[in-house]
Amino acid sequence: MNTNNVLGPYFVSIGDTEKLRVFLEKNPKISRNNMFVDSSSTFDAYTAQTGFISKFTDTSAEDAKKVKMNPPSLNFKEWITYFTTVGKVSPIPKELKFGSGVPEGVLKLGGTFVVKGNNVLYQWNDRLPGDHPDIKEVLSLAIGE
Repeated sequence: MNTNNVLGPYFVSIGDTEKLRVFLEKNPKISRNNMFVDSSSTFDAYTAQTGFISKFTDTSAEDAKKVKMNPPSLNFKEWITYFTTVGKVSPIPKELKFGSGVPEGVLKLGGTFVVKGNNVLYQWNDRLPGDHPDIKEVLSLAIGE
C-alpha cells in the first residue's frame, strides 16, 4: 500500500492504554501511530469520529440472517493465543463485577471506511461482531485499482 500512497490503515477503537498495549503486542505489524482508542465510559470520541452508534442488539433478525461469518483460518497455537488475549483487549471496565450485565463497549459495532482527501469512497457498517466487508473490494478502492 505504501507504493500506492495509501497512508493507512488507521484504527479507531474502544479501550484503554493497557488494552491497546496488549493488542499492539499481539499485532506487531500495526503501528502505534495508526491506532486510537476511546477510554471514556460514553465512547463519545469513538462515536463522533466514526459515526458508529449501533449496538449488535439493534440488529434485526432479518439483517442478522444476511451475515455470513466464517471463522478465521488459525492453527491450534493461534487459537490459544486468541482465546487468552480476547479478554485482555475487550472493552470491559475493570470495576465491572462478573454477572452484572453486558458492558456497553462490548455491544458496540464498528465498520470500515476508505477515505481520499475529504471524500468517503466507501463505508461499511458491521451488522454483528465479525461481520466484515470484502477485503479485496476495500483494498482495491484504497489503492485506486
